[in-house]
Amino acid sequence: MECDVDRIEPLVVRANRSASRLIHNEATTEIPVHLLFRDDPPPEGRRDAVPGPVPAVAGPAVVSSRRGTGEQPRFRRRVPAPASARPAARTADRGLRERPARVLPAAAGVLAGACGAAGCALTSWWAGALPPLAVRALGLPVVVDAGLGLPQWTAYAGAGALGLLGFGGLARGRTGRALVLGSHGRYRGTVRGAGLMWLNPLAPRRRIDVRLRHWRSEPMPAADADGIALRAAVLVVWRVRDTARAALGIDDHEAYLRECVEAALARVPVGAPGGGRGSAEETGERLTRLVAREVGPVGLEVFSVRPARVEYVPEVADAMHRRGIEALDARRRVGALTSVFDSVEDTVTRLTTRGLVDLDASAREVLVRDLAAAFCAGRRETAQ
Repeated sequence: MECDVDRIEPLVVRANRSASRLIHNEATTEIPVHLLFRDDPPPEGRRDAVPGPVPAVAGPAVVSSRRGTGEQPRFRRRVPAPASARPAARTADRGLRERPARVLPAAAGVLAGACGAAGCALTSWWAGALPPLAVRALGLPVVVDAGLGLPQWTAYAGAGALGLLGFGGLARGRTGRALVLGSHGRYRGTVRGAGLMWLNPLAPRRRIDVRLRHWRSEPMPAADADGIALRAAVLVVWRVRDTARAALGIDDHEAYLRECVEAALARVPVGAPGGGRGSAEETGERLTRLVAREVGPVGLEVFSVRPARVEYVPEVADAMHRRGIEALDARRRVGALTSVFDSVEDTVTRLTTRGLVDLDASAREVLVRDLAAAFCAGRRETAQ
C-alpha cells in the first residue's frame, strides 16, 4: 500500500500542474468570433448534434455546443407556427350573430291555456264555489261547505300560472317583420316566420322591420371637388340583414345609418348642380361602397346611395347665380359677335365674287366696319 501511494501522488501533482498550465498558458486555443453568433443547427453526422426531431413548440430551443472550441450552449427562441398551420380551435363563435329562436306551435299554447282554465274550474268545483246548476249540468256531484283552504289556493295558483303562460305566450308573426328575443340580458334568437306561434312570455321581444326600405334624407352638408359648400339630399335603398346586430349591437340602427350617410357625404366630393349624369353616377357608386362598408358590421345591407338633389348653400347660391348669369351673358355675346362676323364675311364675299363692287384694302375695311355696325344695330333693335 505504501508503494501504491507513493506511485499515485506524483500523478496527482502532475495532473494539477498540467491543469494550471492550461488555464494560465497563453497558447490556449482562441475561440473564433463568428462561432459565437451562429444559430444554424449543426450538420448531420456530427456527434455533438442533438438527435431526434426538433419539438414544434414555442419557446427557447437549445443549440448544442461545438466541441473543442470552448463555445457554450445557446438558446434560440422558436417562432410559433402560423395560424394556418395550427389546427383550428373548436370554439364557438362568440360574436353576436342572428340565429333562429326556439318556438312552439300555437296549439301548444292553446292547449296549455285550456288546461289552466280547466284546472281553475275544477278547483272552483273542489272548493264548492261553482253554482249548483252548473255543477249538475256538468254531471258532477255537488260539494257542500268545502271552503278555500291551502290546497285549493295552491291549485288555483298552479292552474292560473299554466293558463297565463299558455295564452300569454301566443304571438303572431308577420311577413317582413322579425321578433328579436332575449332573456336575462342575453340574446336568445330571432323569429322571422309568419303566423300564430307560442313564445316564452317572460322573454322581452323587439320587433324589427326587415323589408327593403327606401329612405330620402333631408338636405345634408356636402362639398364639390373645388371645396364649394353644397347641400345634398340622397336616396338610400337598404334593409336589415342581421337582426341581432341591428337590435343589440347599437342603440338605433336608423340613426346610425343616417350618421354614416352624413359622414360619407363629408368625405366624397359631390358633383355641382348641373354637372351631368356621369358625375352623379360616379358619386353614387363611391357613396354606396363607403356606406355599405361602414354599416355592414352592424347588420345593415345598403344597395344604393344616390344624390337625389344637389344645391348650393344660401351663402354661396347668390354668388354662383351671378357667376352663372355672367357666363351665360358672355356666351351670348360671343355668339352674337360670331353671327355678325359671319354675316359680314358672307356679304363681302358675295359682293366681290359677283363683281358688283371693286374694293381695295381701305375700301374693304370701311365696308366691313359699316356692315358690322349695321348688323349689330339690327340685332339690338330685334332684341328690344
